[in-house]
Amino acid sequence: MRTGAVYTETVVHIPPAPFAAEAPYQIAIIDLDGGGRLTARIDGARVAIGDRVEEIESRQGIPYFRKSA
Repeated sequence: MRTGAVYTETVVHIPPAPFAAEAPYQIAIIDLDGGGRLTARIDGARVAIGDRVEEIESRQGIPYFRKSA
């Protein structure tokens, strides 16, 4: 799985209709260790800029990351 650091983050309180039941939820732009950036959902504890994260799964093409232990 991919790893990286949080470049920026936000909490979505008013999501698009398909995700309304999941609000509020956090999304982040991740600086990947192998290069490049991607936008991902955060699962579990909230992250902050600079936090190390790891990918845990992909749901419907959306990567989910969590704070590294």
